[in-house]
Amino acid sequence: MADTPDKESKTEEPTEKKMRDALEQGNVPYSREAATLASLLGLLIVTGYFLVNGVAQLSSSLQRLVDNPGAWSLEGHADVALLFQAVGLGAAQLLIPPIIVLAAAGILSSALQNPPRLVLERILPDPSRLSLSKGWKRVFGGHARVEFLKAAFKLGAVSLLGLAVLRSAHNNVVSALYMEPAALPAMILDMASRLVATMAVATIVLVAADVVWSRVSWQRELRMTRQDVKDEVKQADGDPIMKARLRSLARDRMRNRMIAAVPRATLVIANPTHFAVALRYVREEGGAPLVIAKGQDLIALKIREIADAHNIPVIEDKALARSLYKAVEVDKMIPAEFYKAVAEIVFYVLGRQARTRPVG
Repeated sequence: MADTPDKESKTEEPTEKKMRDALEQGNVPYSREAATLASLLGLLIVTGYFLVNGVAQLSSSLQRLVDNPGAWSLEGHADVALLFQAVGLGAAQLLIPPIIVLAAAGILSSALQNPPRLVLERILPDPSRLSLSKGWKRVFGGHARVEFLKAAFKLGAVSLLGLAVLRSAHNNVVSALYMEPAALPAMILDMASRLVATMAVATIVLVAADVVWSRVSWQRELRMTRQDVKDEVKQADGDPIMKARLRSLARDRMRNRMIAAVPRATLVIANPTHFAVALRYVREEGGAPLVIAKGQDLIALKIREIADAHNIPVIEDKALARSLYKAVEVDKMIPAEFYKAVAEIVFYVLGRQARTRPVG
């Protein structure tokens, strides 16, 4: 029997906790086509605002170098470094803005799909990822087939759009044979901008479909079996077996604490074997008599046994013992309705102790 349940058994939609855990582990729905669209929009910004001025500045710098090469002395390595610095500065002024724009577009496309998260588990080495079966599924699975269809669609769209743009610019291409060479870069840049803009518009449809598909596919991968849902509910509410075990441990601790407190009792009211309630009353402590221990059956017998061992009076009163056991919690003072009955017993016990106390 396989350790991982098959997809047919995963019939339940993922719960909020399941999706939240997946997001925290870095398993997020992601559309690659959104990054492609962001790159195309970044290219439009680059060609429209940075490329023309950057190329003009770089051309001017290279033109000065080519027109007057003797102005640059190359007698030592310092002169060579200075020349490369000048050329590199011009190239940097051309390349750095497009790089920043494209990087910002890629980051923005990811951030808009999912909030950024630092998940170290995604970058730690995992030997289980070196699986031939999993690799085969990634290459030939359903997800790979969808990616292949998207790539084929993009290739076909780019080809058709490229032909359409070139056909619309047919007259310009023909007239370029008779144009000044200095005018060719502007014409090529204009054709490239139109091609990129047309591709970006066509990609919007693919991006919308891919974003929806990535969300649906992500939720489908997170589907759960009915047993998974039951286990999650059990974990959220607490395992009944574990809760019962914790309650049993709590009762044992409370029982041990009660038994340890019995020697501090002033008297025990019993019924004679079924119930036992240990009361403490010291006038100097103030307040009503305090229930420091109570028990039924075996616990009642244990309380009586400890009371006999410590010479604590045990008064048998069936009705009072039963009532006190049901009405008063441990470490609580008795309510007012028991004052009279308990006071009579306390006075009787204290009077008997005074009569039996030896005279000094």
